[in-house]
Amino acid sequence: MRFDMGSQALPELINRTDGAHQDLGALIRQLVAAAEPLEGRFNGAGKAAFDRFKHRADEIAVDLNSAVASILGGQQGMNASFVEGDQTMSDTTQRAESAANVEGATFRLRS
Repeated sequence: MRFDMGSQALPELINRTDGAHQDLGALIRQLVAAAEPLEGRFNGAGKAAFDRFKHRADEIAVDLNSAVASILGGQQGMNASFVEGDQTMSDTTQRAESAANVEGATFRLRS
């Protein structure tokens, strides 16, 4: 099996996740604002659930942002590991190549 995701896959994913991270809190607040006209139209359990959501909107936004920030941190760690691994492989290959004695090698054709 071959795994080749390209050198820009993780940086692009990080940029997209960071954009989502920035937007989540604002989207929760927009949802609450959009639901404002519905306030007072619920009764019973529906009203209680709506009120809980409205009062917890900031907490929900913070929790979502925190979760996405953790994902973002993991992606950044993976990217750092891939970059370091790529550089290590390049350095090792260059050292092995420079240590090889190609002038002393003999190449023969077999018939």
